[in-house]
Amino acid sequence: MDTRTGLPVVGMVGGGQLARMTHQAAIALGQSLRVLATDPDDGAAIVAADVHLGQPTDLEALRRFAKGCDVVTFDHEHVPGDHIRALAAAGETVYPSADALLYAQDKLAMRRRLAELGIAVPRWRAVSTADELDEFAAGDYPIILKTVRGGYDGRGVFVIEAPEEAAGQLATGEPVLLEEKLTLRRELAVQLARSPFGQVAVYPVVETVQADGVCVEVLAPAPGLDEQTAVEIQQLAIRIATELDVVGLLAVELFETDRGILVNELAMRPHNSGHWSIEGARTSQFEQHLRAVLDYPLGACELAAPAVVMANVLAAETTAQPLDERLHHLFAAVPDVKVHLYGKRTRPGRKIGHVTALGTELAEVRDRAARAATLLREGTTH
Repeated sequence: MDTRTGLPVVGMVGGGQLARMTHQAAIALGQSLRVLATDPDDGAAIVAADVHLGQPTDLEALRRFAKGCDVVTFDHEHVPGDHIRALAAAGETVYPSADALLYAQDKLAMRRRLAELGIAVPRWRAVSTADELDEFAAGDYPIILKTVRGGYDGRGVFVIEAPEEAAGQLATGEPVLLEEKLTLRRELAVQLARSPFGQVAVYPVVETVQADGVCVEVLAPAPGLDEQTAVEIQQLAIRIATELDVVGLLAVELFETDRGILVNELAMRPHNSGHWSIEGARTSQFEQHLRAVLDYPLGACELAAPAVVMANVLAAETTAQPLDERLHHLFAAVPDVKVHLYGKRTRPGRKIGHVTALGTELAEVRDRAARAATLLREGTTH
């Protein structure tokens, strides 16, 4: 407890944009989020007042960071489970727990657990040899190969057109996850928060639009999704959170296919598919995550407008105009769009921010968000 404010201290391991936006939510709650960053120039480290430097894989750095925190949480999944257990054994409150976070860290553990629960997922198999790969594929290529740990934003996911393309991954001797390559209608996502008390609050189901394995756009609510299916997806997310004993935010990424709704991935933290909620929901995912890990009553998740669109801003290969000039053009052209920049060093294809537009008609809102994202990415010659 911060003796100056009388309010709890939340420590977030990770100094990226998720911690940066959680810090913004913490300010309104009277808190200054404590951040464990790896670099003083990390996006959250340059704005937060209480910054510790250290690696998330360094147990002693984690111990020092946790001392004085009422609760420790994460903006990524890269903290070893044994370190989280060591913190908990030392009396620190850590959410989500190591046992829950495993299912966001380890894709095989996640697939096996969901299968035990009878939850529909793509056809999959863990393999470590070329023969096992051939047996799974049965001559039907392409297939999807995923590394078991560490992949995100398209990293660690490979489309295998022929057996020899998997040789490099199989040569490590470590198991990899194979999945069937599905014909998708679209990708969906749903987020919820769950508190230690067991209260849950679930957001509307959204559609996520991908390009080269990276989410470029989120449409809230998912257009054309019938109410019954939307409720069933929300109930599915609640069941997963409850069965896995998740505390904090849970994002469930889904495939909509001719076979129905299949679960693709899980994340136990604020998530790119929920950035729209900052302006687009009554309670943002970042405030909700703080409420959940502090065991506060959770906030309302209703939409603030009939249509909300979030568009990611990926850095361009080359841009003639500096970012500040691009901001000027954006604000002049689309003054009602909200901009969030992450304070990141720019490199081509990297997420450097997002924009959010609200309105009544989805097509018009989507166009405004896309125009704003393009202006921020590429600028204008006008």
